[in-house]
Amino acid sequence: MKTIEQIKQLLSQSLSTQAIDAANELTQCTSVDAHTLATAYYLRGNAYRQCGQVRMALNSYLEAMELEPDGPASDAYRMTQEILDFYNHDLYNP
Repeated sequence: MKTIEQIKQLLSQSLSTQAIDAANELTQCTSVDAHTLATAYYLRGNAYRQCGQVRMALNSYLEAMELEPDGPASDAYRMTQEILDFYNHDLYNP
């Protein structure tokens, strides 16, 4: 099983699918504390976002927010949602 630091390293190397697999494995572990679990969900969200799977990223951020409402996942969720909600009127109404 990979640690949080190893998952961060996979993300920094743009190995998103490996980071997702490692985060999934960590979230299935029953002996992990709530903070580590929330961080694993948050990092899994970042990996999904890196892959372009935005909806899966949002779902992962929500899971992290359930465990740690004031954690970094709440900001990531809000920012990702703002990007999805962006609508440029000039592009669609020439």
